[in-house]
Parts: sequence; C-alpha cells; structure tokens
Amino acid sequence: MLRYCQMRQPTLVQLTDELIARLDERAAQAGISRSELIRRALEEHLSSGEAGAIDRAIVEGYTRIPPPEFDPWADAALIDSLRAAPW
Repeated sequence: MLRYCQMRQPTLVQLTDELIARLDERAAQAGISRSELIRRALEEHLSSGEAGAIDRAIVEGYTRIPPPEFDPWADAALIDSLRAAPW
C-alpha cells in the first residue's frame, strides 16, 4: 500500500468529463478525495499484475504436473493437524 511519508508529486492526467463524474461519484461514496481514490486504484492496478503473474505460474505448474490423487504428505499433515486440534 502507499506509504504516506513518501514525497508526492502533482501529476497531470487528462480525463473525459464522464470519467471525472464517475470518479467523483465513487470517491464520494467511499468518503475520500478524488486524489486518494486515484492513488488507491493505481496501487491496486500495479500490484495486481504481480499477483496475477504468480497465480498464472501456479496454475501452469499444476496443469503441467498435476498433483497425485493420493498424496501421503498431505494425508500426514492432515493427521498431524487433527491430532493437534484442541478437541
């Protein structure tokens, strides 16, 4: 998330009237400023690319090498966690 101790720089971005209206409506609903909404949206958008790449790599790995139907390590971990549960 954005660190507020960092220096901020004004940035000029050209938007359509429709986009500004939608932006202002969403900011009002959230109770934040237009600038804050834009900062949050940019942070989320830029971060999602990294998470999306990781997700795609995991799916590709499991597609390439599917897990076995029987996994003794998973079964052992399940048994250990059941034994450790405060029943």
